[in-house]
Amino acid sequence: MALKAIALNATLNRTDASASSTERMLGLVLEALEQYGVSHEIVRLADFNIMPGVTSDEGEGDDWPAIRKKLLAADILVLGTPIWLGQPSSVAKRALERMDAFLEEIDDKGRMVSYGKVGVVCVVGNEDGAHHVSAEIYQALNDVGFTIPASAVAYWVGEAMGSTNFRDLKTVPEAVAQNVVLAINAVHLASLLRKSAYPGVTSNA
Repeated sequence: MALKAIALNATLNRTDASASSTERMLGLVLEALEQYGVSHEIVRLADFNIMPGVTSDEGEGDDWPAIRKKLLAADILVLGTPIWLGQPSSVAKRALERMDAFLEEIDDKGRMVSYGKVGVVCVVGNEDGAHHVSAEIYQALNDVGFTIPASAVAYWVGEAMGSTNFRDLKTVPEAVAQNVVLAINAVHLASLLRKSAYPGVTSNA
């Protein structure tokens, strides 16, 4: 069975508000994943009411449970975020906070529902900080059970105090095109984890 990817676009813009540089970067990664037979879906998080909290269902009006279902049906998570105030967007953080519930959602061998799933990151912004942002997200994803492959970020940052957005570039810089090597690494790792799951811990009690 073919691998699946879900891309969470954590732009602050709703779909009907404006174009998204994050969406463009995610598109490059998803196009690369397609070359390895990976199907995909993009969810623009700002279009949904993701309520604050750390459970998988925060009650009436919460759109997270449906997104969570898609997330757990995928083999690869691509989390895309712009840089705001030197950090991942508040939308990205909200999604990660909701994944905190995975810490309690474990099987009889202590494996979270997210075990065996691969997480990679896309970052765009007009200031330096892509490494800092990816580091924050790597740690968060690893905390909630995702496995991070080698070279797991694709990013672009413009010059400091500049006004050009990634979506406005007429061509994709060669360096950016090269850093989507994360696609083949993600596919390789997801394939291995599908064939051989984490063993978990067997209680001696």
